[in-house]
Amino acid sequence: MVFLCRMKNILIIGASSGIGKALKIKLESSDYQIFTAGRSEVSSSGHTTFDANSSDSFVYPMDWPGELHGLVYCPGTINLKPFPRLSQKDFLADFQVNVLGFVTILQACLPALKRSNCASIVVFSTVASNIGLSFHASIAAAKGGLQAMAISLASELAPNKIRVNVVAPSLTETPLASGLLNTPEKMEASAKRHPLQRIGNVNDMAAAAEYFLGDNASWITGQVLVVDGGMSKLK
Repeated sequence: MVFLCRMKNILIIGASSGIGKALKIKLESSDYQIFTAGRSEVSSSGHTTFDANSSDSFVYPMDWPGELHGLVYCPGTINLKPFPRLSQKDFLADFQVNVLGFVTILQACLPALKRSNCASIVVFSTVASNIGLSFHASIAAAKGGLQAMAISLASELAPNKIRVNVVAPSLTETPLASGLLNTPEKMEASAKRHPLQRIGNVNDMAAAAEYFLGDNASWITGQVLVVDGGMSKLK
């Protein structure tokens, strides 16, 4: 027997640009009702504001559905420096956005996720948490913490029929990464670091998140899907 969750209500955190925006567009073309939260004000009935850089609490809006079938947390940071130049403030800032921001959102949304009896949570880590990359100490630590927490939560929330999975991208062409890809030379050099000879794009990552949200992944939880053009496994 195949279990079908028939997900309808999906909350995307950070849907105004990059991977979150690409995922929102993908899901809107399917049978989903999309809700979003982010720093930017958007004139939409399904949007509220949330700043991952802040320690302010997130309150699940009263006019949102009582059942939430999917939660995708997209905010991230890129703070690449040699380790001696990284301050504790740098580490704390990365941890705030990538870990504590997710904690704030999930604690507010957990009752609605539990009521669905078949929810899926997707977070974004980084390939740098799985292989050694120079100058990535702060972001690798923060995303590695998020990744480890997601796997722990997959165990804790399994009795509630809530799945938790991780997408771990390599460098992706997004506004966040624009400083690393702002010349043709940088683009070419970054592409050559990947066995498939190109940089990831937002649709590559959105497709992975869409898979974890859907019925085809209904028996998958606690997994890390590395979407990196072969960088972490191939020479």
